[in-house]
Formats: sequence, C-alpha cells, structure tokens
Amino acid sequence: MKASWDTFAQRDWDAAHGQIAGALQQDWAYGSTMRLLGVPVLRACVEQDGAPVALAQFIVRRFGPVASVSLCSRGPLWLADLASTDKARAYQALKASVPLRGLRFSMLTPEETQAHGLKPWRRVMTGYGTVLIDLEPELDALRAGLEGKWRNRLVAAEASDLTVHRIGTNPGQYRWLLDQEGEQRQSKGLAGLPLGFFEPYIQSRQQPAQCVLSLRADLGRERAAAMMFLIHGQAATYQVGWSSPQGRDLNAHNLLLWQAMNELKARGVRRLDLGGINTTRSAGLARFKLGTGGQVQVLAGTYLA
Repeated sequence: MKASWDTFAQRDWDAAHGQIAGALQQDWAYGSTMRLLGVPVLRACVEQDGAPVALAQFIVRRFGPVASVSLCSRGPLWLADLASTDKARAYQALKASVPLRGLRFSMLTPEETQAHGLKPWRRVMTGYGTVLIDLEPELDALRAGLEGKWRNRLVAAEASDLTVHRIGTNPGQYRWLLDQEGEQRQSKGLAGLPLGFFEPYIQSRQQPAQCVLSLRADLGRERAAAMMFLIHGQAATYQVGWSSPQGRDLNAHNLLLWQAMNELKARGVRRLDLGGINTTRSAGLARFKLGTGGQVQVLAGTYLA
C-alpha cells in the first residue's frame, strides 16, 4: 500500500465520489470550500500494486507551530472491496505519510457501521447516527414506504393552500433562509456547517443548481417553510430547514421533503442523507426523519492514531 497526497485530479475524484454516492465531507467541492474559509485540506489516494483503492479527504486543525490533527470524516472512499487486513494497511499508509510537520495525530470517522481495519486505533467518539433514504425505488414504492402518520400529514399538506416554489441559486434569493438558520442556531443552541460555507459551495460548480436544491412553501404571499439540500454527486444531504407556526400547523415540511425526494430522484440522486438524529434533544425532528421510511445508519465512531 502506498499513499500519495494532492496528486489525484478533481475530475477523477468527482467521478469516483459520484459512483459511490459518497458523503458530503468527502466531496471535492467541500474541501475546496473549506480551503476558502481558511481551513487546511489534504487529499490522499491509496494505491495497492499501482491501482487506486481508496480516496481520503482530511481537514486539518493546527495547534501552533508544533502540533496538528487531521480528520477524515465519513471516509475514505473505498474504490475496491478490500478485506479488513488490507484496509488496515491502507489506514497505516495514510497515517504514516500525512504531510504535516511536528507532533501530528490522525483521526478517522469511516462511513461504515463496523470498524474494519481500525483495531489498533483508539476509539475516541461514539458513532454518528443518521437517516439515509434510498431514492432508487420508484416513486410509488417510496410513497408506500412512508410511515402511516407521516403520509397522512403529507396528504393533508397537499390538500392545503400551501404552494411550493424552487428558490434560486443566487445568494440574494436564499440568504433569508440562512438568516433564519442563524437565528435558530442561536436560540436553540444548535451547531452545523459555518453559514459562510453555503454560498461558496453552491457557487463552486459552473452550474450552481448541481450543488443545491432549495424549496419554499408559501401560504398566500407569506413564507411558511423552506428546506435546503446540498447535492454532491449522486447523493444529497439535508442541511437547513425553517418553518413558521402556520407552516408547522399545515405540515409544510412533509410536503417540502416529499417534493425534494421527487426532484432529487429526477436529477439522478440515489441517496438522501437526512442528517443526524438525536432522540433525546430533538425527539420531534428524529420522529420526522424516521417517518420517511429511511434506514438508520450508526457509524462505527471516530478513531485516533
């Protein structure tokens, strides 16, 4: 196994990431956007007998001039079906060759429910849990897979006076939604991607619509709710949601999420990640995500070497 750093072409990375329907954190545009925000990013390709078998994108946090931590979140992207022993060798190659000076630590949060090949590493965080929706089945099957009460709320929203509109990709068209997100985070103590991340990420492609889908539900002339999804290859991740009291009463988010599932599927997206679930702090939101019929995936955890 041999790891090389910052030698893989973006076009090839994007193709591999899309084929795997990889996570947002392993998207090339995610790393490029983090760099614009001042966060160091490293990209590695691991080869076995000269053939690429894994890609890994790390973000780096430096502690003065003497120490640094590199984190590969929801990666690597496995390009081949490797045994645990080979994955262990790939991880070792990444750890040994990371191009950082001084005291350095590597952390991995693999996109796996089992820590194959990470036995020598120390688990420092429990596994992240999310809900994943497979968008490949036909729409009738996706609708039939909705939990009964969730589907009833959708039917009620479809029969209401709510109208759904697509929000444009110019910053002035969606900035109000990010403002609402900032207020929610402050009032509820929530965390997420820096709000400054969204505009450069959305504008990172020649066609910004390739990177984002934002939908708004209106009641008459008033905004009732909105959702934003970031698109990365053949996968998408739910990022921002807001609703007014009227929107909540009319189940606007059920309507918006169902419409988003339809449109994302039409765009060729195969997997929708609804983001983290916390049944203690956000039980209502967790029930909403689980009602979509998606599958809960709890990752193996974060490992330090």
